[in-house]
Amino acid sequence: MSMEKALVWFRRDLRDEDHAALSAALAAARQVYCTFVFDTDILDALPSRHDRRVHFIHASLVELDRALQQRGGNLIVLHGRAIEEIPALARTLGVQAVYVNRDYEPGAKARDAAVSQALLSEGIGFRTFKDQAIFDGGEVRTGNGAPYTVFTPYKNAWLKRLTATDLATWPTQGPLAHFPTAGMPTLQAIGFEETDLATLGIATGMQGAEARWKDFQNGPLARYKALRDFPAIRGVSYLSVHLRFGTLSIRKLVNQALAVQADAWLNELIWRDFYFMILDHFPHVVGQSFRPAYDAIRWAERPEAFAAWCAGKTGYPLVDAAMRQINHCGWMHNRLRMVVASFLTKDLGIDWRLGERYFADHLIDYDLSANNGGWQWAASSGCDAQPYFRIFNPVTQSEKFDPEGRFIRRYVPELAKVPDRYIHAPWGLPKGEQERLGVVIGRDYPAPIVDHAQARVETLARYEVVRKPASP
Repeated sequence: MSMEKALVWFRRDLRDEDHAALSAALAAARQVYCTFVFDTDILDALPSRHDRRVHFIHASLVELDRALQQRGGNLIVLHGRAIEEIPALARTLGVQAVYVNRDYEPGAKARDAAVSQALLSEGIGFRTFKDQAIFDGGEVRTGNGAPYTVFTPYKNAWLKRLTATDLATWPTQGPLAHFPTAGMPTLQAIGFEETDLATLGIATGMQGAEARWKDFQNGPLARYKALRDFPAIRGVSYLSVHLRFGTLSIRKLVNQALAVQADAWLNELIWRDFYFMILDHFPHVVGQSFRPAYDAIRWAERPEAFAAWCAGKTGYPLVDAAMRQINHCGWMHNRLRMVVASFLTKDLGIDWRLGERYFADHLIDYDLSANNGGWQWAASSGCDAQPYFRIFNPVTQSEKFDPEGRFIRRYVPELAKVPDRYIHAPWGLPKGEQERLGVVIGRDYPAPIVDHAQARVETLARYEVVRKPASP
């Protein structure tokens, strides 16, 4: 027998189609209400009142509310501590259960446990569903029942386990219940300001996600493997922020990747599941190395070098262009994320946690699991990370992936006149040419803050403590 009332709590799943929790609630209850909480436990910790992520969420909620109203319902938008607001709303509405899609971050899991306990004390159910991952929990395990810690065996097991049922769309048809509210609060009402999303061309919500997805399908998807590493080319999907906030379904993307045999693209989607799983099973990675032995590394204290890295003034053009990209638009090409992370940890010898936090503060698509996984991969402290002796050379990376310096010139305009031959290492430009072009190294553009060859020697010495890393 169906229940009378249910409440769907939206979090990082801001759409009304192919939505596991909404589908289950509609199947179980006669009246289904919908809510979102601007959680002050999260918002109060943000470094700026001009946060593009909050703006993106707000704009996406406006669209979601409009879609729910077309079905007779609406979005009850609250501002406060979710652990207090959700139980209070459930009481007010008189629901029998709250429905959510699972999150895998330690903070989110603790929040959900607190909400569940509060609801349980009043006889209200708390029902969770898998939605943002294809597989979660213990669904993909090794032969002896342990979680995988190496990607390739995980990927093979993931593919072997996959069936059409795992990729089926969750139906969300049906009328919704309406609850009178004051409407959508403005950004200013929750303490934030509008940002430059429109200027940057970042489309929000389900419609923005669909438009971006169609752009990718109609062009770069077929050439993804060949183009994905070149930042001057539109060769990637630019869907990361939409996946982060769930304005489109991961199942839709995996279905399409399989249909057109886009294995390189599918690989990236499986990495996403992998890092969710790692964070879920090994929450210590949030503040510590996945491999405990790597916490013995003594990182350099170099605040001036860190500031130069943050500002894109290291003297290495590709590194600087990448950092100026994130500072300008809150996004960075994936190849460049690896380059700048390697540079910070293995050229400057600075703790990966500082870089991870900088990304967390600046990336519009910031996702704890992928960000942590990527930084620990670069620092060699993570699961299935590159070996500590693999150190990206920022000049050869530049020559390989931005051969004509197109990306560099876009973000480091002071190097615009430097010939292709010298664009990757402009300090090699003869002094007379520097003067003639108005690009004097050390005056118009920084000299390299570190010698890569010397830094490599120092890094290998720094990592001596982990020559035989212990298993986690």
